[in-house]
Amino acid sequence: MMIVRFLFLLHLTAAGASAGEPPRTFTNPIIPGFHPDPSICRVGDDYYMVHSTFEYFPGVPVFHSKDLVNWKQIGHCLTRKSQLNLDKVAASAGIYAPTLRYHDGTFYMVTTAVGSGGNFYVTAANPKGPWSDPVWLDQGGIDPSLFFDDDGTVYYTRHEGMGDGFIAQRTLNLKTGKLEGELRKIWSGTGDIWPEGPHLYKINGTYYLMIAEGGTSYGHMVTIARSDSPWGPFESNPANPILTHRHLKSHPFQALGHPDWVQTPDGWWMVFLGIRPQPAGAFVHHLGRETFLTPVTWKSDGWPVVNGGKPIEAIMPAPNLPEHIFEPAPARDEFDAPEFALEWNFIRNPYERDYSLTARPGRLRLSGSALTINDQDSPAFVGRRQADLECRISACLDFMPAAENEEAGLVIRGNDKNHYTLAVTQRNGRRKVFVRKVLNGQVQQDLNYVDIPDGNVTLNIKCSPLRYEFSCQTGGELIQLASNALTADLSSEKIGGFTGVYIGMYASGNGKPTSSKADFDWYEYNTANEER
Repeated sequence: MMIVRFLFLLHLTAAGASAGEPPRTFTNPIIPGFHPDPSICRVGDDYYMVHSTFEYFPGVPVFHSKDLVNWKQIGHCLTRKSQLNLDKVAASAGIYAPTLRYHDGTFYMVTTAVGSGGNFYVTAANPKGPWSDPVWLDQGGIDPSLFFDDDGTVYYTRHEGMGDGFIAQRTLNLKTGKLEGELRKIWSGTGDIWPEGPHLYKINGTYYLMIAEGGTSYGHMVTIARSDSPWGPFESNPANPILTHRHLKSHPFQALGHPDWVQTPDGWWMVFLGIRPQPAGAFVHHLGRETFLTPVTWKSDGWPVVNGGKPIEAIMPAPNLPEHIFEPAPARDEFDAPEFALEWNFIRNPYERDYSLTARPGRLRLSGSALTINDQDSPAFVGRRQADLECRISACLDFMPAAENEEAGLVIRGNDKNHYTLAVTQRNGRRKVFVRKVLNGQVQQDLNYVDIPDGNVTLNIKCSPLRYEFSCQTGGELIQLASNALTADLSSEKIGGFTGVYIGMYASGNGKPTSSKADFDWYEYNTANEER
């Protein structure tokens, strides 16, 4: 009897809802925060997705889902310096636009390391890793993609040129890891700038080439062409662009583009990036480019239609796939594991001497180096993406600075030259907490140097769509600090680049190594709904 009841409940889950219940919905973006350039593949009932990471390490997070709505990070593709050398690369250089594909029992991730080697691919039998060392391909262009044809030919497709470039293609010999044949131009897009992010597909005997155009900002759009041959000539869809919000200036989602899609038992679904300006229509965003989801249908003439030709909305009908919800990660990281959790990243390749999870068990110890958050290097910093417009970040810090150059605390990082700091330091022999604003590489304000007693101090950052507010707790006292740090000042529109805000822990000696260790007891990330 229990088996019969289980099978009945399983049938209801697979059907999406029982009779009389409203259909399930999902919320866009499906992966919020800085998760740009999504690429997706399906293996049986499992779906995997990867994203760009630019100067952050480890590179290229791998996510897993069974229903396209609920996702869990399971690893990174690039976890070793032998795979990804980010030494002193510029902010927003590094890893661009990966493509993930599965063929004959092997996962392939191909991408571009801008400023550190060019285009390469790595492979794995398990998407969790380990992934192989790179197979280097070429140094021209960006956004490489692989397509495995029925006859065994592997096509290597990428952007060539700059803003007025085109889509180019060669073949790849998997046995040798070498590109073959000359690089051939196959499509220039519809004539807008930056035709990039190409993916080649074969659907019902026809080759489709889907790309992004218009630049990865407010002019972003998705266009598509088709041909009887993978080499073209490609016929542009008369209805291009098939996805864009460039004409909807006040819509809360903007810059939609850089798509990939996947066929499921519930039809075709597209993932793509977008941004959420704050407020809508203000043309400033700080969380970075996020990953969205929408259905795709097919017309009788063989052209795809995205979301029925309608704008992308925040709440949309979910795929009719068995719902699979992963257990959420705890809001608080107690640093009691021997390795960092997957959401943590470093700026470029970390120096191992700066970090320890074992020197003081149950604590993250940072040993501040001479480097600062301003430097185009790898300071003692470990952070995670801000993924919610409203959230609260707190960390418990044990740090007794021995000199005025020493500081440790929390930092909200836009890039090397734009960040806000809430930290502990020493002034005139006294331990103090302060807030600093650095914009365009210049200190705008050092605010609210406040005396605090010895012992642990809890540092708090309250995030809202338009501003950050700072406070700390020590000795049972709550101290309110500056609250005029605007999110817009860390937006891509103000500071440039392609990344979103990170919030993390750091320590620095501001020109020389610290003698004092910064021990973080815990770090907590709560959304507005989770706050008590």
